[in-house]
Amino acid sequence: MCSHLQPAPGFGIIFLSDLHNTEGGVKPKVERAKASNNADNRLFTIKKYKEKKIEYYDYSLLAVIIILISFGLVMLYSTSGYLAEVQYSDDMYYFKRQGMFSIASIFVAIIVSRFDYHILEKVHGLLYIAAAVLMMLVLSPTLGVSSHGARRWLQIGPINFQPAEITKIAVIVSLSCAIIAMGKKVRTLKGCMFLAGLGGLQAFIAYVFTDNLSTAIIIFGITVGMIFIAHPGFKWFIILAIVVIALAALVIMYLNSTMENSTNFRLQRILVWLHPENYADGDGYQTLQALYAIGSGGLLGRGLGNSIQKLGSVPEAQNDFIFSIICEELGIVGGVIVLLFFAYLLYRLFFIAQNAPDMFGSLLVSGIFIHISLQVILNIAVVLALLPNTGVTLPFISYGGTSVLLLMAEMGLALGVARKIELQAPALL
Repeated sequence: MCSHLQPAPGFGIIFLSDLHNTEGGVKPKVERAKASNNADNRLFTIKKYKEKKIEYYDYSLLAVIIILISFGLVMLYSTSGYLAEVQYSDDMYYFKRQGMFSIASIFVAIIVSRFDYHILEKVHGLLYIAAAVLMMLVLSPTLGVSSHGARRWLQIGPINFQPAEITKIAVIVSLSCAIIAMGKKVRTLKGCMFLAGLGGLQAFIAYVFTDNLSTAIIIFGITVGMIFIAHPGFKWFIILAIVVIALAALVIMYLNSTMENSTNFRLQRILVWLHPENYADGDGYQTLQALYAIGSGGLLGRGLGNSIQKLGSVPEAQNDFIFSIICEELGIVGGVIVLLFFAYLLYRLFFIAQNAPDMFGSLLVSGIFIHISLQVILNIAVVLALLPNTGVTLPFISYGGTSVLLLMAEMGLALGVARKIELQAPALL
């Protein structure tokens, strides 16, 4: 009986355990053909399962963003409640405004993530020009708005915003498109100079028209970072970094040994940074009070809402120096946890950039990664007096509606790139 067995087409052999005795000994040809068809159907199902694509959405990134925003709102209320009560007779004044912007920004991020990010490739030139023009309009007597001695805002109808925040996105998009268009030319000195000029021009406009050195530094930092990512060799970047650090050290040593005061407020900031105790009643007051806040918090902090320095000792604590109040109320442990959340946020951006479906998406998310990391590093370094005061806010936590809206727009772009990542289902064994 076994001599009549034949392999079933498309499946393999029919096992003896699958056969049932009939009057003829084995199943008739019709039944064997039916078994063969069933086997082919099984193979087709397995193949179809293998080829099925899984739609990916980075819920981890979305979750850590929402956690940071929620934590920021709690700390903003804790930090600004006393000041808001004194100034506006409403302890929730800053909290309510930031809360509205935060809720709106989450929806903005989700909506932006649903669009195809390749649309930006078609409008990157217009975006670049519009960002430059908006920064120039800051000097307009009708549209420009001054606050705290600086003219960096635009008032268009009911909307009040900093155009320099839009410029950061414009530079990321424009450099991504330029790097792709240049191809192998990005490896040349001429190509690198062109990219540096493309981002450097926006940094120059930000410095000249908005008098905002910190934003200019961030824009140029994004530019250098994206050139570093696109260029295959890193030796020249290391040499450049060493030269810049050496020159900066020489300038600081010269200022420290020859100057005690300066009429230039930027040089004065450097002098205050070097010896804040000599300016305790003036420009060094905010820095020293922030350090007192961190020191008084100790390891575990005074407790949420129990800060003393926020009661006017740290000026504008809800803005650039909110991290000092976090450390005072939640201690060094709380400050480290916040930094770990930022580290995880950057890890998710790194993951998306590595797995992006194309070069444009990868460069786009890499630029966002550089922007967020630069802003966090600069803010924390200023609060800890490791750098001169620059006026850089802490992303998602410091007070500022324009900042959180545009940061969430960037997060929406990152989530949009993540949606295009294709994952294959595991093979069915």
